[in-house]
Order: sequence, then C-alpha cells, then structure tokens
Amino acid sequence: MKILIIEDEPEIARFLQQGLSEEGFTVSWEANGKKGLERAQQEAFDLLLLDWMLPELSGIEICRSFRKSDSQTPIIMLTARDTSADVVEGLQAGANDYIRKPFHFAELLERIRVQLRSTSPSAAKALLRLGDIEMDLEAHTVYKSEQVVQLTKKEYALLEYLLRHPGRVCERAQILDSVWDSNYNYNEGIIDVYINNLRKKLDDPNQPSFIETIRGVGYITRSHEA
Repeated sequence: MKILIIEDEPEIARFLQQGLSEEGFTVSWEANGKKGLERAQQEAFDLLLLDWMLPELSGIEICRSFRKSDSQTPIIMLTARDTSADVVEGLQAGANDYIRKPFHFAELLERIRVQLRSTSPSAAKALLRLGDIEMDLEAHTVYKSEQVVQLTKKEYALLEYLLRHPGRVCERAQILDSVWDSNYNYNEGIIDVYINNLRKKLDDPNQPSFIETIRGVGYITRSHEA
C-alpha cells in the first residue's frame, strides 16, 4: 500500500515515514503543496495524509483540486486547527477523516486502516495465491503448504507486489517505486537481497524457484505445481 504525505514540517514527516514504513507501507513525502498535488495526480497512491497549512497551495486547495479527478482515494487531514468549523470545511473539501495535531501514532494508524478497509473492502479480505503459497491480506499472514511463514515487513510487501502480478514481468524500477520509498535513491541490489530471502523461505527443495529472474529486466512469479 502506497501513502503520500504532504507535510511541510520535516520532523513530523520523518516521524510518519518511519512509523508507517515499519508497518509495511510504502511512503512518499512532499513538503510543498503544489508539488504534492502534482505528485498525487500523477502517481497512484492508496491514501493521502494532508497537512492544512502548506507552501503555495493549502491542504484545502489540494483536497478540492484532487477531488475533481479522484473521488475514491482516501484523504486524512492533519492539522492543529481544531474548531468545528475547520473540521466541517475539511470534510466539505473532500477529506474522509480529520485528525488534530498533536496525535498518537496508534490512533492515526487505525484511522488509516479504517479508511483503506472502507474504500476497498474486497481487497482487504482477499487471499493471494500462487501454488501452495497463500497470502491472507486481512490477517497479514503468509502460508506455505498451510504452514505459517514468518516474513519481515519488507519481505511481506515485496511478496504482495509479486503475487498481485502473477505471470507478469515485474521490472526492477517498478518494484523499487512500489515497495521502497521513492524519495530515496536505493541501489537496485537491495531487491536481490529480499528476493533471495523469499526464495529461501518459500521455495520447494530441488524445484525451480517460484520467482524467476528475467536478466536485465526484473522478476516473474510462476507456480510449478502440476
């Protein structure tokens, strides 16, 4: 799941990035309102976290402009403005929820999960399968031959991306953009490390890996069941 934070206070943005990344989300950040709106319109995000007071464009202006082309992606407003009139204005502009600063991260995390469940309930309950590998998205659990497999949060995010595109070549740049934070210049070699981890945990002995390397391009997932 990809989240865009549009927030001009670096300390808050970094706090949110770290916390949400540890929860398995792919997080991007923009500090400028105009650039944030452009990015939200150009890329596909599952949720926006939007500050009210921003350079060039306010959160309210971003919300109104974004809603002209996208009525589905959840928006949560983050702001120190706390009057009832402010809450109403934010919701009328198109926000789905409104949380006042300062806030507890646990509360924000639950509000994010509620929004993601409410906008795509079928996706939240879906099971992704490839051969005898099964991913329960609601329980955040992976099974191999009905046995639970322990994955790190980043391993889980990478596996989810691959299982959502079975039989299709996933290019390395696409994987970096979807699974890792695109605000940082990661070396593509980091993908190899996590691919190898998944292979060790989920491959069948003496069988081809369920993740096939397409040299110079990326990876493709295949089931080798008869």
